[in-house]
Amino acid sequence: MASSIFWLKHKYKLSGLILILPFVFLYQSLSPSFPPAWPSQQLGEFKIAPMPLDLKAPYKHHDDYVKDFMLIFEQGDVAHIRQGYANIGPEALPLEALQKGENGVLHGSKHGQHVHAITGAKLAATDSLWVSIQNWQGEWLVSQWPIPEAVLVQ
Repeated sequence: MASSIFWLKHKYKLSGLILILPFVFLYQSLSPSFPPAWPSQQLGEFKIAPMPLDLKAPYKHHDDYVKDFMLIFEQGDVAHIRQGYANIGPEALPLEALQKGENGVLHGSKHGQHVHAITGAKLAATDSLWVSIQNWQGEWLVSQWPIPEAVLVQ
């Protein structure tokens, strides 16, 4: 009897919470916040600033551990890129390893390229972000960004 009275007394609060939650999720989706972009580097005709999409640990995606980045192209035309990849580790992965799957492939628009950078389960202080780009003339361009301390703390 007492639990029935409790339920009757508070069920309208649960209904109100269910009605409010979609607005909370909508607000969170419309106002995302990201960590600051890393310093930009010149890579051939391109000037690129990588920005991690969060400070969380790498996650498993299609059997690989990956960490998501937005690559902001401050200079250069992304139409001049034949193929591009990103990975995190002590060195840039060879092309054969990068072409094994869809992880690590740059994709997006002229405003920014998104990438699921291939990495290990945990980031190490000796790791770097490696961006490898091939232009339509067949030239490979590779650049490296050390992993900042804020990204290592997870």
